[in-house]
Amino acid sequence: MFAQKESLRGRRASSASVSTRWAFMLVTSLFFMWGLSYGLLDVLNKHFQLTLNVSKAQSGLLQAAYFGAYFIVALPAGYFMDRRGYRAGIILGLLFYAAGALLFIPAASANSFALFLFALFVIACGLGCLETAANPFATVLGDPNGAERRLNLAQSFNGLGQFMGPLIGGAMFFSSQQPASGAQESVKFTYVAIAVLVLLIAFLFSRTTMPDVREAQDQKDLQQGATRSLWQHKHFTGAVIAQFFYIAAQVGVGAFFINYVTEHWADISNATAAYLLSVAMIAFMVGRFFSTWLMGRIRPATLLAVYAIINVALCALVVSGIERVAVVALIAVFFFMSIMFPTLFAMGVKNMGAQTKRASSFMIMSIVGGAIMPWFMGSMADHFGTASAYSLPLLCFVVVFRYALSQRKAV
Repeated sequence: MFAQKESLRGRRASSASVSTRWAFMLVTSLFFMWGLSYGLLDVLNKHFQLTLNVSKAQSGLLQAAYFGAYFIVALPAGYFMDRRGYRAGIILGLLFYAAGALLFIPAASANSFALFLFALFVIACGLGCLETAANPFATVLGDPNGAERRLNLAQSFNGLGQFMGPLIGGAMFFSSQQPASGAQESVKFTYVAIAVLVLLIAFLFSRTTMPDVREAQDQKDLQQGATRSLWQHKHFTGAVIAQFFYIAAQVGVGAFFINYVTEHWADISNATAAYLLSVAMIAFMVGRFFSTWLMGRIRPATLLAVYAIINVALCALVVSGIERVAVVALIAVFFFMSIMFPTLFAMGVKNMGAQTKRASSFMIMSIVGGAIMPWFMGSMADHFGTASAYSLPLLCFVVVFRYALSQRKAV
């Protein structure tokens, strides 16, 4: 009888392990999808400057609408998942994503910048739901000591999506064979295809049971009487601030990449610059995979500090505007940005127990930094040149460096 019970326990443990691995794999696919969306965004920035005659500052409104949605939707998404669970939050996010992509049909027909902004806002509302669910879910699917590495691994597929985005956008949006009258047709086609793919993924999630690993931890914390205020956790509050400035830097660096390359590399076309953005995204993706491995040998806070200070130096070189050399430095910035979001996120919500859901929502809200930075960079670029605008990301990386140092000392 005892042997039978032990065998039953073993089968249940094995089944739970398989379920957890499958859940992690499925959730990781979401990282690719929002990476793809973000990768296309930076190409749309330049595309709309050309086809809708908007200024650099105005084109920065794309990022404002996109990342502003994260700020608005993060807390409601967290409360929704408190009641309905991860799977419901993920499916809701995917439906918003698909709806926003389909809104590109009327936006393209009207050739309206305002409608494109609204469509991107709806897409980002969906992505805000997805990130509020998927990021903490990846951190808690296993040993807390491996949270940073686990999230960096999942985020590596976000880098793959960000690589594919500019590659697709460069080929589709800057086609020399595209007639002026149909400038938005390729944009419409691309986003309709994305909507179909997203709906297929939503269907797959609707047929899959997701383990809610947080419930047990929440009960444990409640039994232990966890009453400490969320904002009394210094590692969390510092992470929210650092994440705000990091996302501001990341979005700003990408938003005017094509502008910078065409201005600091003689005779290069917009399409070629978009392909170079894909090269930068390859560097970003490789950085994620390589650094995930490296994090097994170097503490996450130490690695984060090193990468941040390197990016300060690289941004200084970008601001100098040296022909071609500065472009190479700008591409290198992406490699060293690779670990920043997942590492800051994991460090911020680590060991938060029952407060993980709310902490995650605030970490996602901090993404609003990406909504603010492009307008300021665009304004600086319009008045003083694109190179000078990259002094703002430089200052943001200084903030990340200081937080990483504080956590390195705290360990």
